[in-house]
Amino acid sequence: MLILGIESSCDETGVALYHSEKGLLAHALHSQIALHAQYGGVVPELASRDHIHRLTPLTQQVLQQAHVSLKALTGIAYTAGPGLVGALLTGAGFARSLAFGLDIPAVGIHHMEGHLLSPLLEAPDLAFPFMALLVSGGHTQIIRVDAIGQYTLLGDTLDDAIGEAFDKTAKLLGLGYPGGPIVSQLATQGDGKRYKLPRPMTDRPGLDFSFSGLKTAVLTTWQKAQTERASDLEQAKCDICAAFEAAVADVLATKLKRALQQEKLSTLVVAGGVSANTHIRATLTQLMKQRGGNSFFPRLEFCTDNGAMIAFAGFKRLQAGEHTDLDFSARARWPLAELH
Repeated sequence: MLILGIESSCDETGVALYHSEKGLLAHALHSQIALHAQYGGVVPELASRDHIHRLTPLTQQVLQQAHVSLKALTGIAYTAGPGLVGALLTGAGFARSLAFGLDIPAVGIHHMEGHLLSPLLEAPDLAFPFMALLVSGGHTQIIRVDAIGQYTLLGDTLDDAIGEAFDKTAKLLGLGYPGGPIVSQLATQGDGKRYKLPRPMTDRPGLDFSFSGLKTAVLTTWQKAQTERASDLEQAKCDICAAFEAAVADVLATKLKRALQQEKLSTLVVAGGVSANTHIRATLTQLMKQRGGNSFFPRLEFCTDNGAMIAFAGFKRLQAGEHTDLDFSARARWPLAELH
């Protein structure tokens, strides 16, 4: 099987080709960061319009890289949700029309299932069941994975997702957009022990998360620093970023330790945009080593939204005989637990 994967859920246009025997053949990604930076966040209308301009040339690019023609495709996968409806519909419409013209099946993929399965691109022998942590701009979830389509949500965020917490921390400190990478970069130059920030909800049972209190603590700490360290504000920012990053990593490790014990699992998969964070990767890798288990992360280029993860998830779904009818739709909200 040769599957074309298309991702357009938010502000990145991803296209990829996955072969059932040869693996990933080619992939291309266009980021809209520069387009949205002046607005301090994603503008849905602009995102949708940019996807329309990028889909055809990116598809042609991956076909040329893989030295295959459209006629060689046996299936097409596209992100059907969750995400920005307009952005989703551009990819879904393109994919479904192309599949109709080629008379091949198409299948809509859950965006977070794509992230969840992305480590399998390079670790195909990863055995079920395993624990998964999805950390992105819109999700912070702990999930038990028993098989493709068999997902049990164990913990979720009650307010901000972890990616939002990074972005809002950056905004409070005046660091620009997107905030996550900037906070992580400054954290490497800071002293994470200079400020003590809270570890929300780690002092109570359960696997849910909350980051609103941590965000408030960052604001209070920054306001104090502007008075107490007026001559050293740039270093103060680095120290606050380091303290914030350490607090987030500790919260994730604490919750995951509970989940692994509760479910009696020894394998952890971490995926989503925030899984690229170096400190979080190191903390969770160490956690699994201490427990005598294994941890799996997608390579950095597959942490953010990309077509490769959609192509791979699409292969799994098409292989199982699934397909999406012509009356396709896109879903802004789509609980992962609804998949089967």
